[in-house]
Amino acid sequence: MNEDEEQKAPTEHEWETPEPEEMYLRAKREGEIRISRPVAEVASTALAAGFDIVAGVTAMAIVTHLLTGTFGREVGHLGGSIAFGIGFVYLIVGRAELFTENFLVPIAGLDHRDRSSWLGLFRLWTLSPIFNVLGGVIVILILTTHGVLPTGTGVAVNELSSSLHRNHVLALFMSAIFAGALITAMTWYIEGNVKMHVRVTVAWTAGFILAVGGFNHVIVITLELIYGIRFGDDIPWMFVLGNFGIAALGNMIGGIGLVTLNRFTQARSGSS
Repeated sequence: MNEDEEQKAPTEHEWETPEPEEMYLRAKREGEIRISRPVAEVASTALAAGFDIVAGVTAMAIVTHLLTGTFGREVGHLGGSIAFGIGFVYLIVGRAELFTENFLVPIAGLDHRDRSSWLGLFRLWTLSPIFNVLGGVIVILILTTHGVLPTGTGVAVNELSSSLHRNHVLALFMSAIFAGALITAMTWYIEGNVKMHVRVTVAWTAGFILAVGGFNHVIVITLELIYGIRFGDDIPWMFVLGNFGIAALGNMIGGIGLVTLNRFTQARSGSS
């Protein structure tokens, strides 16, 4: 091995998995930054996340349509779900933020004695879902202009939105709990690792699981429903709003109750 190869070779430390307490400290530092950001920065990162999610949904719809005609619906759905992970890779590499990414990290950085810290958390939880949806809707309006997307893409989008509309309330709620836990776990793994290849892999696999199972993520599903409506699916707006509330509550229970508290306990137990 020559000198250049020795410099490029990874050290033993670079391949080590960080301990839970180290992951917690990284999340805490990031959380302190997030809850102290101005409104304009919160809004811009949330808008960018809406674009990234719609890019993923669009990739999923196009690939699903292309594969379904040749290989059938199951293979089409599988291929489309893999393609959807692109949106989550964009999300993480571009440092945009979904509403559900602001559970574990800002809570880790929260100063319980500081009123401004609580206000910063409230600002995140209020503005991020609004601008996530707004950013996604802007892109949806552009993409649903006649002739922009390949013929047949709307059929795949409508199949997604219709299958969601057929679910009953309990299924939507339980699905939302898992979706919130999944994305919060993704956040934990990503914030705890500095290596980009680990972050990209985690983001892509989380996006794939979310899409292949059709789990009820408040932002992803809301944008999929609006996408379907734009392509002519007969879904009442009251259902879109109602599911937004169900999904948001379920995501918070799963993300905070099942993952955040457990990971914090794990980190503190390790440090002691």
